[in-house]
Amino acid sequence: MRLLIVGSLNGHISAAGKIALSRGAKVAHVDDVDQAMTALRNGQGADLVMFDVDLDIGRMIDSLKRERINLPVVACGIGTSTETAVRAIKAGAKEYVPLPPDAELIAAVLAAVAEESSAFIFNDPNMKAVLRLADQVAPSDASILITGESGTGKEVMARYIHSHSKRAGKNFISVNCAAIPENLLESELFGHEKGAFTGAVARRIGKFEEANGGTLLLDEISEMHPRLQAKLLRAIQERVIDRVGGSQPVRVDIRLVATSNRDMQDEVNKGTFREDLYFRLNVMALELPPLRTRPGDIAALAEHFVKKYAEANGVVIKSIAPEVMDILRSHEWRGNVRELENTMHRAVLLSQSDILEPEAILLTGGRGIPVSALQPGTQAAALAAQAGKSVPAGVSAAGASAAGPASLVGKTVAAVERDLIIDTLQHCLGNRTHAANILGISIRTLRNKLKQYNEEGFAVPPAGEADHVAL
Repeated sequence: MRLLIVGSLNGHISAAGKIALSRGAKVAHVDDVDQAMTALRNGQGADLVMFDVDLDIGRMIDSLKRERINLPVVACGIGTSTETAVRAIKAGAKEYVPLPPDAELIAAVLAAVAEESSAFIFNDPNMKAVLRLADQVAPSDASILITGESGTGKEVMARYIHSHSKRAGKNFISVNCAAIPENLLESELFGHEKGAFTGAVARRIGKFEEANGGTLLLDEISEMHPRLQAKLLRAIQERVIDRVGGSQPVRVDIRLVATSNRDMQDEVNKGTFREDLYFRLNVMALELPPLRTRPGDIAALAEHFVKKYAEANGVVIKSIAPEVMDILRSHEWRGNVRELENTMHRAVLLSQSDILEPEAILLTGGRGIPVSALQPGTQAAALAAQAGKSVPAGVSAAGASAAGPASLVGKTVAAVERDLIIDTLQHCLGNRTHAANILGISIRTLRNKLKQYNEEGFAVPPAGEADHVAL
C-alpha cells in the first residue's frame, strides 16, 4: 500500500509514517497541499493520504475532487478533540486519527480505509479449483479477464494475481470504469497535458503510466464506451499510449487484468464490446463462482468478518451460535461476499453478548431469514416481521425479527429499521457513506430515509455530528 503524508505536526505524523512503513506500506512525505497535488499529478500515486489537520484539509479535498483524483484522506491531529475530529470529517476526511500515534490504531486505519487484501479465505472445492488456476497463470504476463457476479471478490482476485506475479514489488493500480464518465475516463487512463481541456490546470500522469512496471486493473471494463475501447486496444497491443492533448507517444510496461460482472461474449454479440478487444483481454479467463454455489466458504468468511469488525469496534465476540450458521447457509446471498460482510458487520454492532445469536442477524437483498431455520416458537413472529406487521405481545422476543433483542417486542418493522439506521449513523459520527455501507443500502436510500424521519419529527444526526471519536 502507498501512503502519502502531508504536513508535520511536530514530527508526530512522521512517526505515524514510520509505523506504516513497519507494516509494509510505501510512504512518501510532503509539506503542504501544493506539493501533494504536484506529486499526485506526476504519477507518484497513493492509496491513502494522512493529512495534518493544522493545514487546510478542505482545500486538499477540493483539489482532489476538482482534478478527479479519488483518494481517501485520513486527518491526523494532536490529542483527541471531538470538535477537531468532527470538523475534519465535515471537510471530507474519511477518518480522524489522534496523535501521538498508536501502532495498532495506525494498522487498523490502513486495513479499514485502504482495504488492500490479497488473501483469499476459502474452504469450498469450487473456490479451490479457481485458486489453483490463478496460481498457475499469475507468474506470467498474460492478460487476464476475471468475471463473476457483483460482490464475489473480483478485485481481491486481481490483487491476489498481482501479489503472486513477478511484478509483485511494483504498483497495483485499479480503475473503476463504471464509476467515471466516458468523457473523463480517457484522461484518467492515459493522462493529459496542461490546457488539454477545461480544468486541465497542469500535466497529469494517467493510470497506465502510474502502473508502469506493475499491474493495471480495469474494473467493470464492460461499461467502457466503444470509442475508448479502440484506444485501449492500441495501448494493449503496442504498449504505447497518448496523453490527451499530447503530441509524443509514451511507452508503458504493464500487466493488464480486467473484470466484469456481465457475460462478455453476450456483450460482444450485442455490439457493445469490441470483439478484437475481448480476445486481446481474454488470454486467460477466471470465473468466480457466486457465494450460493460455494457454501463451504460461508462459515470461514463469517468468522473472519466477525473477528475483523469486533476488533474494529472494540466488541468481544467469542463464538457464533450454530443457529446463526444455519441461517447464513440458508440465505441466497444475491450480494455475495459483500452482502455477507455487511451482514456480519451489522451483527457485531447489534450483538448483546459475547456469543453471536440469531437475534443479531439482519439479512438484506433476499428473502430474509427462512422460517424453516427458526425454532417453532419464533416462526409466527418472523412471519409477522417479514410481512411488515407489528409483533404480537405474546410472541417470543427471539423471533421478533432478525434485528435485535427483547426490546424489539411490540415494535413495527418500520420503527426497528428507523432505530437501526439512526443508531448506525451515530456510531459512524454522522458519516452517511460509512453508515450506508454498514447497513448494506445505497447512499440515496439512506438519504431518502433520513429525509422521511426528519419530516416525521425524529432527531437525525447531522453530517459529522458525534458524541465521541470512533474509527
